[in-house]
Amino acid sequence: MPKKLKHLELIQNVINRLANSSFFLKGWTVIFVAAVLGFATKDSKPMYAWLAAIPTISFWVLDGFYLNQERLFRRLYDTVRETDEDEIDFSMDTVPFKKGGDSLKAVFSKTLLPFYLTILLVIGIVLLWQLIGQDAG
Repeated sequence: MPKKLKHLELIQNVINRLANSSFFLKGWTVIFVAAVLGFATKDSKPMYAWLAAIPTISFWVLDGFYLNQERLFRRLYDTVRETDEDEIDFSMDTVPFKKGGDSLKAVFSKTLLPFYLTILLVIGIVLLWQLIGQDAG
């Protein structure tokens, strides 16, 4: 049984790293957007708000990539869990678990979509507020 446990441990470590990366990415997204929007409102420059949207979308796609990879490793984990001890080969290959469209599904998952859409909505509100403020002034 030690081979199977070691292999499952290796896979779980990868899953944990992917989950941590996703968590830190969300944190950096919030910090970055808050800083850029702070400059946008301080200097009354709507272009800054637009600049916050570009990395937000990039972080969203990257977060979707991490989520998709995590799902693939969870499938690998389940397969290894059901594999006989003498058939354990310590493979970390997730290619057999890929299906068409999984990456896009991860980007628009119920966990990522509300988070990143909310941030983009806030960026849009600040941008609109800045544009209305410029027209009025």
